[in-house]
Order: sequence, then C-alpha cells, then structure tokens
Amino acid sequence: MNEQLVQILGSVLVLIPFALAQARRVDPSSLSYLLLNLLGSGLLAVDAAVTRQWGFLLLEGVWAVVSLAALSRRQAGRRTSRTAGH
Repeated sequence: MNEQLVQILGSVLVLIPFALAQARRVDPSSLSYLLLNLLGSGLLAVDAAVTRQWGFLLLEGVWAVVSLAALSRRQAGRRTSRTAGH
C-alpha cells in the first residue's frame, strides 16, 4: 500500500469517529470510537516513523497511547463492574 493511501486510511479512521462524536452520534468513550482512534492513529504513527516525520510521530504516537489508555480503563471498568455484581 503506498504512503498516501496509508495516510488517507489512517486519517479517515480518526476523523469519522471524531465527526460522529461532534454530531452526538457516538460516545467518545465507546469501544468503537476508541478502537477507530487507536487504529487510525497507530497507522499514522507507524507511517510517520517510517518516513521520519518526528512531529507527526509525536502527535499520532501520543494520540494512539491516549486511545490505548482509555481502552484499557474502559475494559478495567467493565471487569470491575462484572465482578462487583457477583
């Protein structure tokens, strides 16, 4: 896949959930929102690393880490609520 297609795909994966959240069609803490952000920003971060675009890597790398942390907190919260109910 060429570099431009990777960048477009990664951008779309980040922008679609953002636009849906702004339109109040998806919750920013939902699994779909966080997964799409993680996939898109991760793809863009890898592309930035390969092409040595350090500022872009910083932006997308942090975006991916924040998305991953939010996913981890979400999953931990689900585990806690399931065990508390039993």
